[in-house]
Amino acid sequence: MYDLKQNRWTYSHPKDAKRATLPASTFKILNSLILLEEKAVRDENEVLKWDGQQRSVPAWNADTDMKHAFTNSTVWFYVRLAQQIGLNKYRNYLQRCGYGNDKFNGAQGADFWNYGDFAISPKTQIQFLQKLYQEKLPFSRENIHKVKQMMVAEETPAYTLRAKTGLTSHNGRNIGWYVGYVETKGNVYFFATRLHKDVQTQNENFATCRKTVTRKLLQQLGILPAP
Repeated sequence: MYDLKQNRWTYSHPKDAKRATLPASTFKILNSLILLEEKAVRDENEVLKWDGQQRSVPAWNADTDMKHAFTNSTVWFYVRLAQQIGLNKYRNYLQRCGYGNDKFNGAQGADFWNYGDFAISPKTQIQFLQKLYQEKLPFSRENIHKVKQMMVAEETPAYTLRAKTGLTSHNGRNIGWYVGYVETKGNVYFFATRLHKDVQTQNENFATCRKTVTRKLLQQLGILPAP
């Protein structure tokens, strides 16, 4: 976690915070910016037709636009558009944004953020989110504002929480992310939570824990109100 006003980092595991892994669907934050900037879709409301293939998440089995694909982590939507962009353009954007390790080995087609050797650390996730918040990324303000709006998970008079989840597996490990930031009236707090477990270990709460752990930490630090 990073406190913008105090310029202060808080770690649960300082060494692990610098270890890079696949970003999974947290990459949809940057991916959405790239796709909008490259006009792969007209805007966040343009609907793409579902291909009819049944997938494990019911929300994925329908026509969808970017707003809903972002919220529902609809893989096919982003993969289809990524195929139009190509790895060379992605590499250029990733380097300009300082995002990830620039490795695409082992990717399954265009989907390098869920499979293969592409990786980013929790600390670098936060540094990227800072650039997003401060609008210091190589994208138009209009597109940055669109993505910021898609990220809104909670909005109250006291705070706005913008975030994205991510979930994938690599080398026998499940990886679960929750990244984003909380804007209060006087400060901004950035967070990157990453959980991992052996794929053989059964834990039905693994996915929900990403948000549960984050919220409890934010409450303990007085950033979000206690329940």
